[in-house]
Amino acid sequence: MSLFDSLSDLMKKVTTGNAPAADVHAAYDQVAREVPNGTLADGLSHAFKSGETPPFEQMISGLFDKSTPEQKAGFVNHLLGVLGPAGLAQALSAAGIQGSLTPQQAERISPEAMQVLAQQAAAKDPTIIDQAASFYAQHPTLVKSIGVGALALLMRRISASRG
Repeated sequence: MSLFDSLSDLMKKVTTGNAPAADVHAAYDQVAREVPNGTLADGLSHAFKSGETPPFEQMISGLFDKSTPEQKAGFVNHLLGVLGPAGLAQALSAAGIQGSLTPQQAERISPEAMQVLAQQAAAKDPTIIDQAASFYAQHPTLVKSIGVGALALLMRRISASRG
């Protein structure tokens, strides 16, 4: 049985509420190893935009909270391109950060502040959702923190795109 046949069976279990979280995580680990980052990013973007998952900014806040300082700084730099220096400077100033952002300073940005930043960025430029998906697809282990339902949706999207 191929990986995507197994995913189909797992998705049926997820929909009926009979899929253990450990099975979903294990399937995701296998998918993340076998598909290109672009495919993973597409699935993640789909999960970010879905009405079946929490709002984008809430999911980003959770991912940001679990990120390493370097990942946090990298993601904030992605937002810089959307919000522009003035918008980001205002947000960073509220966190007590002046000048350029270091990984240590990124640690001081609260998940709540990130949620507001992500919401503002998505309102200004909806393509930030796809950019965020591409960024986090490079960190597949971190993606597991979006939750079992969102992971299942992500894998369903990948499976459907392969069929």
